[in-house]
Amino acid sequence: MTATGRLALVVLACVVSAAARQAIAESPPAKEAALVPHIEGEWWTVAHNPDLGPLSDPKQQPVDFSVWQAADGTWQLWSCIRNTRCGGKTRLFHRWEGAKLTDPDWRPMGVAMQADAAAGETPGGLQAPHVIRIGDIFHMFYGDWEHICLATGADGKTFARRPGPDGKTGMFSEGPGNNTRDPMAIRVGDRWHCYYTAYPNKEGSVYLRTSADLKLWSESKKVAFGGAAGTNPYSAECPFVFYHKESKYYYLFRTQRYGANAQTTVYRSADPADFGVNDDRCRVGTLPIAAPEIIEHEGRTFVAALLPGLDGIRIARLSWAPRKGE
Repeated sequence: MTATGRLALVVLACVVSAAARQAIAESPPAKEAALVPHIEGEWWTVAHNPDLGPLSDPKQQPVDFSVWQAADGTWQLWSCIRNTRCGGKTRLFHRWEGAKLTDPDWRPMGVAMQADAAAGETPGGLQAPHVIRIGDIFHMFYGDWEHICLATGADGKTFARRPGPDGKTGMFSEGPGNNTRDPMAIRVGDRWHCYYTAYPNKEGSVYLRTSADLKLWSESKKVAFGGAAGTNPYSAECPFVFYHKESKYYYLFRTQRYGANAQTTVYRSADPADFGVNDDRCRVGTLPIAAPEIIEHEGRTFVAALLPGLDGIRIARLSWAPRKGE
C-alpha cells in the first residue's frame, strides 16, 4: 500500500471514530430502572380494635392513622375509629403507645380526641390524623369531614387545636359536601407541602397546597387523578408522599380499597406537584395494603398499614429495588 493510501485509511479511521463518539454523545442514556417499594419479611400487629367503653360498637373499625415518636422517645399511634357510638359521623381518635417501633401489641391509651362543633368541626367527623415534628413542637393535621385542620403540642402525646381568627379550626377545603380529608405534610425546599383527598363531582383526587408558615396556604392543585386507579370517590384515599433520598424521587402512595382485597397504587415522580392526572406515566405498581404510612427510623424504612380485617394496624420493613425483569 502506498503512503498516500495508508494516510487515507488513517484519516477515514479518525472520521469514523469521531462519528462514533458523536453518535454515543447524542444517543439517549440507558433507561433507568425504577426503584419500587417491597414489603420485606413478616408483619407485626401494633394496635388492635380498642375498647371504647360506652362509645364501643360491634361494627367499629380502626382506619386512617399516624405513627410517630414522642418527645420522651415512646412511639405513638393515633387512629380514626369509625362506626362508633359517638354520634354524628361516628368517628373519633384513639391513641396507643409503644416502647419500640418493632414491638408488637402497643398499649391502648384511650380516646384521644373527638370533634368540637364549637370550633366548626362536623360532629363525629374526625378523620386521618397525621403528625410531624418541627423543632420542639409536634403538629397534627387532621380532617373534620369538610376541612383540613391543625393542632399542636409540645410532648407529642397531647394536642391543642389551632383555630383561626374566626375561632374555627378549618384551614382550607375543597368545598361543602366534598369530604376534604386524609392530610399529610412533607417539607420540600422552603415550603411545606400538604397532600390530601376530596371528591368534587364524586371523583376522588389527590390535592396539594403549600405554605411557608402552616398558616397561609396556596390555592389547591390536583396532583393525581384517574388512570388505572380509577375516578370513584374513594380512588385517591390516604395519599402519602415519601422522598427517597438515594434515587431523588418522590413516591405517592394512593389507596383504592380497604379490607381483604386492599389496594394502594404507587407513583414515582421527580416533581412533587405532578404524579399524573388522567394518565399513568408515573405509576410504578401496586401494593396489597391500605392507608400506608412510611416511617424512617435508625437507617431503616418501615411501612404501617391497616389489618385486612380492619381490626387493627400492623408494621413491616420496607425495601427498595427494581421491578422484576428490569
